[in-house]
Amino acid sequence: MKGNLVLLPFAERCKNILAANCQAYLNTIKADAKGSKDDIHTSRIHYMFRKGKPYIWVKEDDLHNMNVIIDERSSLSVAAVFPGPLMRLLKSLGKGPARVTFSGDIIALKDSKVLALSEGLQQRLEKEQNYASHCSFAVSSVLSSASINCKSRIKLFEEILHQRSNYVAYRFNVRSCNYIDGGGKIHEVEMKDFDVPKADFLFPFTEKLIDGINQSQERRRALMLFCLEYHNAHARDALMFSVDQFGFDVLAKVPESTTSNAQSLQYIWKEFRFTFKEKVTDVEALCALLMGMEEEVLQSVRSYSGLA
Repeated sequence: MKGNLVLLPFAERCKNILAANCQAYLNTIKADAKGSKDDIHTSRIHYMFRKGKPYIWVKEDDLHNMNVIIDERSSLSVAAVFPGPLMRLLKSLGKGPARVTFSGDIIALKDSKVLALSEGLQQRLEKEQNYASHCSFAVSSVLSSASINCKSRIKLFEEILHQRSNYVAYRFNVRSCNYIDGGGKIHEVEMKDFDVPKADFLFPFTEKLIDGINQSQERRRALMLFCLEYHNAHARDALMFSVDQFGFDVLAKVPESTTSNAQSLQYIWKEFRFTFKEKVTDVEALCALLMGMEEEVLQSVRSYSGLA
C-alpha cells in the first residue's frame, strides 16, 4: 500500500465513473413541428455500455423522443456516485461530484436491436446478482450495511426489464468527452485515450460498498488509522468517497495546522489517496485487501505501543 497521492489520468477517472453508475442526465434541444428551439430539455435516464458504445433508455412519454426526431444532437452527464452522508458533506464544503459529459447524436434502434440490448442487460444483471449471492460473509456484511436508499443496479433497471414497452432505446454516438472535477474545472479527454468501462464485479457494487463502509463507525475508524499510518495524518473522522481498481480515496477531518495547544486546533476536511500494490477486479478482492490493511495497521500500532 502506498500512501502518496497518485492521480489517475482523466480518461481513467471517466471510465470509473461510467462503470460505477447507470443513471445519467440527457439533454436535448426542445423542438416542435416548426423545428429546433433555443431551450434545452433535461431528464434522468438509464444507460449501459455494450460493445464499447453507450446505449440509453428514455421513458416513452419523455419530450426527448420528440426532440430527437427534429434534432438528434444531445449531451449526456454522468456523475460519480456519492451516497448518503457523503453527498451532504460535499455540499457543505461547496463541492460537487465529479462528472463525465458526452456530446453526440442519438440514434433510434430497430426492434431487433432493442431486443438484443434488453437480453444483454438481463444477462449482465443476472451475473451480478449471482456474484453477489455467492460473496463471502465479509463482503455481504459491508454491502448489507448500506442504507436502504442505496439501491442495487438490478433494482434501478427492474422497471425497464419488466416494462420494456414503456421505454424507447437509443444508441448514443459520442463526438466529444469531458471530465469535470468537483470544483467545476473542465478537462477535455481525447477519444483515442478513452477506454470504455469493462464488465467486472467491482464497479457495479461501488455505491453500496462506499455507503456500507461509511455507515459503520468501526470501518471509519479503520480509515482514520490508514490516514495515520500512510500519511501521518491525525484524523478526527474519515469517509471513503471513491474506489477503483488501483486504489481508493478518503476524505478525512484533520488539523489545519500543527500547534501545541490542542484546544485551539482547527479541523478541515482533506483528501487522501491510497494506491494498491496490485490491481483488483472484484469487490471480494477489494474487501480482502482492506481487511489485510486493517491487520497490518493494527499490528503497526501494537508494535509502536510495545504491545506486540
